Amino acid sequence: MRMLSLAERGLFKAVSAIAQILLVASAAAAFYQVIARFILHSPSDWSEVLTRALLIWTVLLGIALAFRHGAMISVELLHNLLKGHKRRILEHLIAIVCVAFLVFIAWVGGQMTYRVRFQNVPSLNIPISWIYLAIPVGSSLAAIAVLARWILGADEPAPVRNDAQG
Repeated sequence: MRMLSLAERGLFKAVSAIAQILLVASAAAAFYQVIARFILHSPSDWSEVLTRALLIWTVLLGIALAFRHGAMISVELLHNLLKGHKRRILEHLIAIVCVAFLVFIAWVGGQMTYRVRFQNVPSLNIPISWIYLAIPVGSSLAAIAVLARWILGADEPAPVRNDAQG
């Protein structure tokens, strides 16, 4: 179990680092687009497409991180009404439904990626499948995150303290 925990931590640290790098790169590309358009008066045709592609990857990697840390929006009514064993059964059911949905999204995303493998993004001259690949990769990582949270236990972030709480 310890090796699994170490592997999971390493994986999601790497995912976090990659998502952060992609976010900075997308901000740089968007900044370049503004400079090129309004200062150089020569808008680039690649920076907007690159910004969009990098943001897609950032969001889908970020979703996996959010699932791992339990930061997704949830409805707490039923969860708060149940106690003990019934609450644990509900948590198992939620995890199973989430994993099933994410695996389905990964499969559909993989099919989409395969279908567009011969199309190129004109302004970047790369296969559009590199952008579509974010769907199966992000969904698979999110499914792994749900399984890791379920198997290894919650890795709850520290509660945010309000100034009024002292």
